[in-house]
Amino acid sequence: MLSALKKSNKERELASRLHAAIIGRARAPEFFARFGVPDTLDGRFDLVVLHAWLALGRLREPSLHEVSQRLTNMMFSAFDEGLRELGISDMGMGRRMKKIADAFYGRFKAYDEAADETAMADALLRNLYRGEEKHSDAATKLAGYVFSAREALAHSDAAQGELDFGPLPQ
Repeated sequence: MLSALKKSNKERELASRLHAAIIGRARAPEFFARFGVPDTLDGRFDLVVLHAWLALGRLREPSLHEVSQRLTNMMFSAFDEGLRELGISDMGMGRRMKKIADAFYGRFKAYDEAADETAMADALLRNLYRGEEKHSDAATKLAGYVFSAREALAHSDAAQGELDFGPLPQ
């Protein structure tokens, strides 16, 4: 029983470190200042989802399944808390959380299907920039960042709570 509790606490702490790394990178000012991602609730959500997709891709090892699930649960709890802080009542919470889940997993699907930088740039343009063509150059540069971040993450020790997304995009 105690070993199960220890394992549970370790997984919770690990998921918490991973969550903090995702949020920390997604809040980097370069995304907003240099790449024109809207500094809005939607823009911030999309950056969190993008970095969560990158991180959860790194956690696909069978030994990290529980941590991956804890991290996903932690992210949705944070989304819930964020809505409550904005004053959303319990009455509308279920509907809004369903929309968030649909957006979250819809973006994951779009990013999973983006096999190359061109397809990723298209997915980022649709999601981060809501299809505004004036941001196509920024989406292309961010697509390059996504592929380099995946490479950097492949060398991270996610089992120890390390998520190295590599350098910020230039």
